[in-house]
Amino acid sequence: MPHSRSSAKLVHMPLELKPAAAVPGPAARPIPRPMLVCGALWLAATLAVLVYGFRWAIFISPADAEQGNVGRIFFYHVPHSMLSLIFPYLNVLASIAFLYWRRRNPAKALVADAWAVAAADIAVVYITISLVTGSLWGRAAWGIWWTWDARLTSQLLLWLLYVAYLLVRRLSSTGQTATVGAVLSIFAAIDVPIVFMSIRWWRTQHPAPVFGGAPGSGMDPSMKPAFYWNILAWFMWGMFILVFRFVLERRRQALESTAIESALNPAVDDGASSRFNPRQTPSPEAGRAF
Repeated sequence: MPHSRSSAKLVHMPLELKPAAAVPGPAARPIPRPMLVCGALWLAATLAVLVYGFRWAIFISPADAEQGNVGRIFFYHVPHSMLSLIFPYLNVLASIAFLYWRRRNPAKALVADAWAVAAADIAVVYITISLVTGSLWGRAAWGIWWTWDARLTSQLLLWLLYVAYLLVRRLSSTGQTATVGAVLSIFAAIDVPIVFMSIRWWRTQHPAPVFGGAPGSGMDPSMKPAFYWNILAWFMWGMFILVFRFVLERRRQALESTAIESALNPAVDDGASSRFNPRQTPSPEAGRAF
C-alpha cells in the first residue's frame, strides 16, 4: 500500500519544531505613559531639591564653630545614616508579606518579593554611603579611618547582612532563593534597632545623637534648612531608585516566567501535530532522505 505524502513528512517534522512564542506577563508590558510622566516629574523635582540642598549645605549654611568646613559632611552623612535604617524595614515587611502569600497567592508573593529585593539594594547603597562619609569625617576629626566602635561595628554588620542577602538572591540555585532571602532579611532587621540604639546603650567614640540626645544637644537654627533640604532630597532620590528597581525586578520575573513556560510547553509548528501519527511507517523514499 503506497504511503501518503503526509507520512513522508514525518521524517522532517522534528526539524520543524519551534519554541513557543513568548507571552508577556503583566510586568513585561510597556509602562503606562502616565506612570512615565509621573516618574519624570518626580526625578526632575528630586534633582532640583538635590541641587538646592547642596547649595544650602556648601554655600549658605555657616561652618561649624568647632569643626569648620569639615562639619559640612554632616549634611550628607546623617541623612544617609537615618535613611539606611528605613529601607531595611521596607525589605523585612515585604519579605514577611512574601512568606505569607507564597502559597496563598503566588502573584502577590512575587510583587512582595520584588519590593523586598528593591529595598535591599537601596539599603546597601545608603549604608555604604553612610560608612564611607563617616570614615571620611573620622579621618579628619579623629585622625583614623576606622575604629571598632559599637555604632560603626553594628552598622558594618548590617551592611554585611544585606550584602549576604543580595548574594543569596543572585547566586543560590536551590530553587528556594526567595524564601531563604526572606528568612535572612528577618535576621538582618534585628540589627537595625541595635544600630540605632548603640550610641545610647554603650559609651562609644561615635558622637552623641544630635536630635533627642543629652541636654544641650541639637542644631543651630541657621544649619537646619541645609539638613532638612538634604534629608528630603535623599529620601526622594531613594524612593525614585526604589520604584525603578522594583520595575526592573518585575520585568526580570516576567522574563524568567516566560522562559520557564517556553521550556515546559514547547510549541509544534502549525499543522505538524495533526500530521503526526506514531503508528505510521515512513516510506522507503523518505528513509533515503537521510
